[in-house]
Amino acid sequence: MAKQVKCRLCEAELDNIAVGLNKKLLGIKVTRFYCLSCFANYLDVTVEELLAKVEEFKEQGCKLF
Repeated sequence: MAKQVKCRLCEAELDNIAVGLNKKLLGIKVTRFYCLSCFANYLDVTVEELLAKVEEFKEQGCKLF
């Protein structure tokens, strides 16, 4: 069973989308991750904007999601 990854700020368990987005935006070698809500606050955007970006990355063929 895979190890659960938790948000570095709020300790929420992360899904593959959150982990993939962290790697895409912060670098593939990142070891501490944000949940979508904390990441949105960190980047000063909305969760909806982050999810829209994920869809763009998927359309471009990104394999992180």
